[in-house]
Amino acid sequence: MKKILISDKLAEDGVNFLNAQEGIQIHIQTGLDEDELCEMIAEYDALLIRSDTQVTRRVLQCASKLKVVGRAGIGVDNVDLEAATEQGVIVMNTPDANATTTAELAIAHIFSLSRNLPTANLSVRQGKWERAKLMGAEIAHKTLAILGFGTIGRIVAQRGHGLGMRIIAYDPYVAPDVFAKHGAEMVDLDTLLKQADYLTLHCPLLEKTKNIIGPQQLAMMKKSARLINCARGGLVDEAALYDALKEGRIAGAALDVYENEPPADSPLLSLDNIVFTPHLGASTKEAQIAVSVEIARQVVKYLQTGEAVNALNLPRLSAEELNEAQPFMNLANILGKVLLGLIDRPIEKLEVAVFGKAAQVKIRPISAEAMVGLFKGQLSTPVNRVNVENIAKRQGIALVESQTEEAEGYQSLIKITGHCADKEVSLSGTLLGHQHPRLVGINHFEIEVVPEGALLITRHDDKPGVIAAISSILGTANINITRMQVSIADQNQLAMMVISVSDPLNEQVLKAVCEVPAVHTARQIVL
Repeated sequence: MKKILISDKLAEDGVNFLNAQEGIQIHIQTGLDEDELCEMIAEYDALLIRSDTQVTRRVLQCASKLKVVGRAGIGVDNVDLEAATEQGVIVMNTPDANATTTAELAIAHIFSLSRNLPTANLSVRQGKWERAKLMGAEIAHKTLAILGFGTIGRIVAQRGHGLGMRIIAYDPYVAPDVFAKHGAEMVDLDTLLKQADYLTLHCPLLEKTKNIIGPQQLAMMKKSARLINCARGGLVDEAALYDALKEGRIAGAALDVYENEPPADSPLLSLDNIVFTPHLGASTKEAQIAVSVEIARQVVKYLQTGEAVNALNLPRLSAEELNEAQPFMNLANILGKVLLGLIDRPIEKLEVAVFGKAAQVKIRPISAEAMVGLFKGQLSTPVNRVNVENIAKRQGIALVESQTEEAEGYQSLIKITGHCADKEVSLSGTLLGHQHPRLVGINHFEIEVVPEGALLITRHDDKPGVIAAISSILGTANINITRMQVSIADQNQLAMMVISVSDPLNEQVLKAVCEVPAVHTARQIVL
């Protein structure tokens, strides 16, 4: 008999599902503090929570039988993932269960903005009849621009098609086939902004997406365009949005999320051409039922079969397995990070090939770590070896693996290749002394690099003065060169150079390097 503790309120449907399962016994007790949870957790195989229960390191250390923590919802800020991994406890969430309700709120805001519904409602309540003043706009045949084409973005696209809208979308981590499958035209970010009649945001809040809609982006939009954000506060520069709305540079906006929640004293509250809701994205009865039933199903499946759906951390590895595979996994992870820095369009297929001693261990953990390196920090959900294959499938990326005991001149070699619609990038890496990773090939260039810190990678004409010009730029910026490797020129008289630098280059310095006449491309990668 598997025992499950439910320590936060779940929808009745989820509880009923658990009660109907053979071999499952549940106990519901909410409002537990850390001491109380520590006292009782030792007898349970699974713990189901929402956002109130704090699953701390101490709680996990007391959970001698615990196998899985299930979070009904997306966020797991209240769970110590590192401690759970150390204890061999799987943590899983339900990232898609409330996707429909969030997508529908975005569509509702499109209608609300187009037909002035909040203002019209208030006007009638005040005894007015302002039909001429509240002239609206049709949404049929307008362009719906979707920034972020994950599950929610794809549902918005589907709804937009049903309303007769033209759908365009931007997401650098989704393969072209996925856009085509959902009837969206894949465009770059600038095109998305310029063509949008309605721009709706559905991307995670990361360092690179913070204020992704700022003064420059708002300036590209039509005066008649409307902005909707039901994703994350911080994606929109609210000060820039205020200026754009007040000056009439865009027609309107609707926000469900904010930089600070609630948005007390925000100057946006003084404007008439913006609509607000109090973070209602997941607030429907259906969504609450969906996350409860889904997490119940996932936890039961794990307890009964060992299949970890939407797991956010790693199962415990034996010391022997970890010792055997870890060096190759570390190398693959590094290669994935470098590939991310060198590729500038969505990947449709990832090839992972292992040679020599690397072929004597299981390839899947190596491939998984390559994908972790490629995706980590790019998505809203944590990425690891447990969930990365499912993430790759959702992004439309096919994985191809191969193993060969011949090592092409090395004792061990790992080669990963990212295939895009019109180009591919290949990286090769090896281990020195079975521990120290080295990058030994970028496409057809042979070049040995210590892959750590900040790397500046250039492809340039093989002629005198290039190295001196780049060195001068770095010196002027007070950036020290710690290592430098230059390849032999290819048949086109192009060479590749990898410079390890003491500090990452800012945009101005990187731009100066790109403007050296002999430099064809320059990329910075921070490992």
